[in-house]
Amino acid sequence: MHNAIEVRNLTKKFGSFVSVDDVSFSIPQGEIFGFLGANGAGKSTTIKMLCGLLEPTSGDAFVGGYSIVKDPEKVKENIGYMSQKFSLYNDLSVEENINFFGGVYGLERSVLAERKKWALEVSLLRGKEKTLTGSLPGGIKQRLALATAVIHKPKIVFLDEPTSGVDPVSRRGFWELINALSEEGITVFVTTHYLEEAEYCANIILINAGIIIAEGTPTELKQNYIKSRVIEISSSRTVELMNKISASNLKGDISIFGDKIHLIPANSEVSNAETIQFLKTNFSDFDLGINEILPSLEDVFIHLIENKY
Repeated sequence: MHNAIEVRNLTKKFGSFVSVDDVSFSIPQGEIFGFLGANGAGKSTTIKMLCGLLEPTSGDAFVGGYSIVKDPEKVKENIGYMSQKFSLYNDLSVEENINFFGGVYGLERSVLAERKKWALEVSLLRGKEKTLTGSLPGGIKQRLALATAVIHKPKIVFLDEPTSGVDPVSRRGFWELINALSEEGITVFVTTHYLEEAEYCANIILINAGIIIAEGTPTELKQNYIKSRVIEISSSRTVELMNKISASNLKGDISIFGDKIHLIPANSEVSNAETIQFLKTNFSDFDLGINEILPSLEDVFIHLIENKY
């Protein structure tokens, strides 16, 4: 299968600080690809290099067949890009934003008229062309930003933290739109720190401190890095219980997930049943609720960080 993106030993340094450290990977055409990690992991730096916006310190990448080192302008002409912080002009109307981005991408009037209809449709803004963009709800504004980023029908689109600050219901709708773009053959490269969103991706890379620490499908990551079910513990005194478990003889990866605790025992020779019995015996005064669940991608990420990859 033809690869839309080929990354080869890409590195970016800012003085002595290494933001992206010798990363290599490839992405097939038409795939939804997730580039995941915490804030400061190197996601945005990587995406800016791949878009031809930031020159790498060393290495190269080929985006749509063009080198980001030798042909950054060609790269820019053949991609769509939706920034984390700036995508639309809030003081322009919906229609004015669509017209502006259509002009930037060089669309002829007849083509722009057709694409404008599409953009309004997918943004759920038909009949609201004169509405000031700054007054739109966050989820609708993000849909419009994505529509303007692909209004010229690029083969590759980069989305940098596209759902940051958007409510969960709107995020789900936004991902439905991303899936529709993928079905049309568009390659979608998306960065996010919402690890649950990675379930929508065909393949994923987890990055930390500029280094790739894991890659694969969501299923592969959960099966390859965590071999057992996760013990999920609930209590009305979550933080206190967390501290007590951490101070006990029970070793493993322990973290808080919302109002619950996730525990991955470190000793594979001790069964989950034995661990659960230990918890019930030693922390009975906490009124525990205990379940065994399948690991999430967040469990995988924390497990890798805790164990230094």
